[in-house]
Amino acid sequence: MITKLRERSQITLPAEIIKKMKLAPGDTLEITIEDDKIVIKPVLIVDRSQAWFWSKKWQEKEVEEDIKAGRVYHAKDIDDLIKQLES
Repeated sequence: MITKLRERSQITLPAEIIKKMKLAPGDTLEITIEDDKIVIKPVLIVDRSQAWFWSKKWQEKEVEEDIKAGRVYHAKDIDDLIKQLES
C-alpha cells in the first residue's frame, strides 16, 4: 500500500490496515526506524502508578510464588485448558 506524506508530516493509514490491526481513534502508536524502514506499532501505555506490576522483577516473583503454592496447572489439551479456565 502506498500513501502520501501530507502537510504537517501527516499520513493516513489505509482502512484495511486499521481493520486488520484492530486500531481505533485514540490508540497509541510507536514509530521507530529499523535500518531504512519506518515501523509503526500499536502500544499500550501503562499508568506509571501501575508500572511496578508489569516489571520483569515483579512478574518473576509472582510466578515463583504461584509455583511454590501449587497454583500452576499443565493442561493435557485445549479442552482440558478450557475446562480448567471455566472452573
